[in-house]
This record gives sequence, C-alpha cells and structure tokens, in this order.
Amino acid sequence: MPNVLDIEQSLLLLEIAPPFDKRDVQLARRRMAKVWHPDIAPPGKQFEHERHLKAINEAADQLERIAEGSRGGKVSRNAVKVSAAAAREARAEEGRRAYEAAERERARSADREANDPFASQMPDHSVVHRYARCVTYPEWGVGSVTGIYFTGAGDDVQQWARVKFSPGVRTVPAGSLQFVDFSRPDPGADRVQRFLVAAQHAIAEGNHRLAAQRLIYARDAEPDNASVLRLMTLAFWQDGNLPAAGRAVRDWARVEGDRPTAHRFAARIYEDMGAIDLAAEAARRAVDRGPSDADAWARLGRLRLRLMDRDAAIDALERARDLEPSVEALLDLALACHLAGELGAEVTACEQATLLDGRSTDAWSRLAHALARTDRVSDAIDVCCRALRLGADAEVADLLERLQEQLPRVLPAA
Repeated sequence: MPNVLDIEQSLLLLEIAPPFDKRDVQLARRRMAKVWHPDIAPPGKQFEHERHLKAINEAADQLERIAEGSRGGKVSRNAVKVSAAAAREARAEEGRRAYEAAERERARSADREANDPFASQMPDHSVVHRYARCVTYPEWGVGSVTGIYFTGAGDDVQQWARVKFSPGVRTVPAGSLQFVDFSRPDPGADRVQRFLVAAQHAIAEGNHRLAAQRLIYARDAEPDNASVLRLMTLAFWQDGNLPAAGRAVRDWARVEGDRPTAHRFAARIYEDMGAIDLAAEAARRAVDRGPSDADAWARLGRLRLRLMDRDAAIDALERARDLEPSVEALLDLALACHLAGELGAEVTACEQATLLDGRSTDAWSRLAHALARTDRVSDAIDVCCRALRLGADAEVADLLERLQEQLPRVLPAA
C-alpha cells in the first residue's frame, strides 16, 4: 500500500491549525522544543521527551516540505482536509487487512484455545483511561484524553495523546501521562512532587509568582518539607514579596534550625526589609552554626556596623578577614575602624584591599583619604594619582589638589 502522508497528525503534534506556511511551522517547532526538550524533563522522562521531540521534528520537516511545494508557499485548509481524509481511508484499509489476518490466525489457533481453559481470562490492555495529568507539567491539572495517536513504525513507533487541560488542548507523549483514578485518594507525597516540578518549571521561565503559588499547595500537603520551604523562600524573595519571604524563611528555619543556610537567607531577607536588628540576630545564628563561613562573618559585621555597634562589627569583620579576605569586607572593616578612631587599623585594612584587588577604584580612593589624615603626604599623593588613573573621581581630584598645596616648597639649587 502506498504511504499516504497524514498532515492532520503532524499539525496536531505541532499544535497549529491550517492554513499554514513555512514560517508558522518554524515558530511551532521552536515553541514545542522549549516545552519538550530532554534537558527540562523530570527524572526518568528524558527518553520520552527525546522521542517526542524527534517526532515533532519529523512532523515539522514534513510540513515545511509541503509548504515549500504549495502554491504561494501556503497550505490551505481544504488541502489539509483532503489529505487527512485520504490518510484516514488508508489507515482504515490497513486496519481491515490487519483484522482479517488476525481473524485467520485466530481460526488457525482455535484448537489450541479450545484446549486452554484460561485463554478467555487474559486481561485486556487496550483500555484507555479518560482522565490524566502530565508528569512534566502538573500545573496543567487533570485533563480529559481526547485521542491517542501513533507515529513511526516498527520499533520506532511513538505513542502520544491529545489531552484537554484547563490551559487548553496539549500534545503529550504517552509516557508522560499519569492516569487519574478518582475513586482513590491522592497521596500527599505525590502532590508535593507534582507541585515541586511545576514550581521549578515556573522559575525556569522567570515566573516566580506562579512558582510561589504552586509551592503553597505543596507546603499545605507537607508543612515540614524543607525542600518546599527553601524553594518557596527563594520564589517569594525573587518575586519581591518580602513579607511572604520572611514568613517562609521563618518556617524553613524552624524545620532546619540546626543548619546555617536558612539563617543566612533570613539575614538577607530581613536586611532587604529594613529590619536590621532581626537581620543581625539571624546573621549571628548563621555564624554560630557555620563558624568557618567568611561571608557570614562579613555580613554580621556589616549589620552590626549599621546598628552602630563598632566593637562587635570590628570583631566580626576581623574574623572574616582571617578566614577569607574580600575587598568589600576589608573596606567595611576600614569604615568601622574609622568610626572607632583607629586610624592605623583603617590604613592597614585599605592597603590590604588594594593588594587583594589592584584594580579596585574604591579601595585606592579609600586608602587615599585614610593616608590624607596622616603625615604621609607624599604617599597620599601617589595613591591619589593611582586612583585617578583607574577612573575619574571628583573627590579624589580635589583631595590631590589640597595635598599638593601642603607640600613644602623647595627652591631649586643655584
């Protein structure tokens, strides 16, 4: 039998409707690739995504060739209708022949079946459930299966379905479908996993508000799930909903209070909220649980400095310098020493910052202002020149002029 091209199935795979042209097919191919790429498949479903994406690409190639050979580069609705009718007639003829062959085989094996008392009790695996959800995109909810289709032949046959979800009708590989039995309760662990996957997809698409909304359902199913609370904290924080992020990180710290990560995030969120005292308390808990984290000590020092607790700020920032110095922490230490009136320690911290990053304009500028308060006028002038070579700074330029006026005037030798 000649192979009749089924345009209708190809259009269903790409989720486009006639009339169409080559550009429509290209856009549909890109859109479906973003949805069914194996890299974004949940664990264990990469092969299903790969096969489904291969079927989509084959369908797109067919439709592009048809569009290129059509008049005006556009395939009309009537052409699709005629081709689909021919394909259905071909499939019906092929099915009739397969049925006749099966009947002949059954007649030949009638004697064997008559002697097999359990032949009539073999289970029927052809039953298709009506309601299903997509494992990859559980946020689509439960949909009704409107059709089951096959592409390919032999060992490369691919089964897929058209399912009507609440966002619309979607093309889903059969291996990514999870059929729903409403007579049984839905386990909480399954709901958590579904909404976690949905939230991760929303975050990958940049929709943090939707991710947070999905994670609320997961938290209601398992209130003490640390993974859910951690991801919820990040989603609310990235969405800019700081009060909700604060509540989420508080619940997270309650579940994993003996680990420093939740307290680190709490310090950052409270600092963004302007609650510096709460941020300092959270940062203190973070360093108590992770005393080898230099960033946590630096954050604690900066928060103590904002609370005008200079001694505690200097102590924390010196701990950060001993563990792993950074330019930002050293400049914060220099500021704390300046407020405490320790000029020598301020100069030392600024010099260490310039040694750590010789291209930092802020470090050289801060060192110049610190040296200007000492009797090292020549050194301060050299540092000002170095800072100005790295970048223009009006304050440093003004400081250089004042320092040059302080230099003693020496008459040239006769």
